[in-house]
Amino acid sequence: MSVVHQLSAGWLLDHLSFINKINYQLHQHHEPCCSKNEFTTSIHFESLQMDSVSSSGACAAFIASDSTTKPENDDGGNYEMFTQKFVFRPELFDVTKPYITPSVHKECQQNNEKEDLMNGVKKEISISIIGKKRKRCVVFNQGELDAMEYHTKIRELILDGSLQLIREGLKSGFLYPLFEKQDKGSKPITLPLDTCNLSELCEMAKHLPSLNEMEHQTLQLVEEDTSVTEQDLFLRVVENNSSFTKVITLMGQKYLLPPKSSFLLSDISCMQPLLNYRKTFDVIVIDPPWQNKSVKRSNRYSYLSPLQIKQIPIPKLAAPNCLLVTWVTNRQKHLRFIKEELYPSWSVEVVAEWHWVKITNSGEFVFPLDSPHKKPYEGLILGRVQEKAALPLRNAGVNVLPIPDHKLIVSVPCTLHSHKPPLAEVLKDYIKPDGEYLELFARNLQPGWTSWGNEVLKFQHVDYFIALESGS
Repeated sequence: MSVVHQLSAGWLLDHLSFINKINYQLHQHHEPCCSKNEFTTSIHFESLQMDSVSSSGACAAFIASDSTTKPENDDGGNYEMFTQKFVFRPELFDVTKPYITPSVHKECQQNNEKEDLMNGVKKEISISIIGKKRKRCVVFNQGELDAMEYHTKIRELILDGSLQLIREGLKSGFLYPLFEKQDKGSKPITLPLDTCNLSELCEMAKHLPSLNEMEHQTLQLVEEDTSVTEQDLFLRVVENNSSFTKVITLMGQKYLLPPKSSFLLSDISCMQPLLNYRKTFDVIVIDPPWQNKSVKRSNRYSYLSPLQIKQIPIPKLAAPNCLLVTWVTNRQKHLRFIKEELYPSWSVEVVAEWHWVKITNSGEFVFPLDSPHKKPYEGLILGRVQEKAALPLRNAGVNVLPIPDHKLIVSVPCTLHSHKPPLAEVLKDYIKPDGEYLELFARNLQPGWTSWGNEVLKFQHVDYFIALESGS
């Protein structure tokens, strides 16, 4: 269970526990002469020449197998069967101290006005920069003024609800005072090299020839050996319907596919295979790449305009009474866009606004609650697709609870950028069982969910996991 504590204010989640309770077990055949750390006959590789990929970088075909027998090797002997278990690297959730941005060390803020931000809107602030004699006057723009007003409205709700959940976490030992687990010179975290840029791979896939007769078929990674090409991968939704993890390789990089999961790796211009999947979904979670100043300055992340986000075919993907959940930053421009334009264009009625509060392992906010720069919370806007009388409801006889407003999801965030906490368990009381679930702009996979995005396998990279001892 990812839910550690549940109170009227919301939930305290354990994101790491949720990942590690996924059955990341890989069945692999092993010859006595081989190293135990190698993937052997679980995956075989061929190569496919593609004009847009260099011969040194192309890994174009894979054969996935999950055999439970002991096949003979070339010498007539048997392979040994090993089950390799993987767990997510715990240091990626090791947030012992609040985040401190470089600007905090460089700037010493000095307020000229005595008014409290909470009691009135401050028009100007004088900032003294260390090492400089001059002072500059900053005038807040309308977006910043709106953000201050919004923060004033929800501040007490965030503070009181978070403290209640943090107290429970400290009592149970899930959270711990910093002095109880001192950082003993932890080593810097080495992240996987970005040698397989998934978003660039999606761009490359647009130039592959289309096989129209195959577009409506789903690629299932089944128990027996199945040979597929990368071209097939981009044309169809890929399903792992087995009870064990499978491995695929793209451009020489290995990714773990959890059991009972499915995905489509593509960008927003190539969503047709998801529509051809011939499924509608009872829950759709969206984490759009919102445009902001830092993203525009950076070349690392792409973003979508509001117009592009509106073009996502939610009406074709949503089942009647579908619950839609959209992650959103604290920019009021984005919040208003979702409530006033985006959801109405999809015939979705806003029913609640929740908040994800990010804390350290000791229960502190990762940023000061009243920081003028970054807040320790983000938003989720929940809405229901308005029912169409002509369409029958799935599981119509099952009643679900009405969705309450301003619930809190409190958790220690992953240090990986935009690795959001799981929502399956906090939503279970508000959705019908045995439904179909979809995550858009996903960066990881979940059992029981279909995931789509141009980085949908990003956090499934094998380097984010630790391989435990193998057992035969």
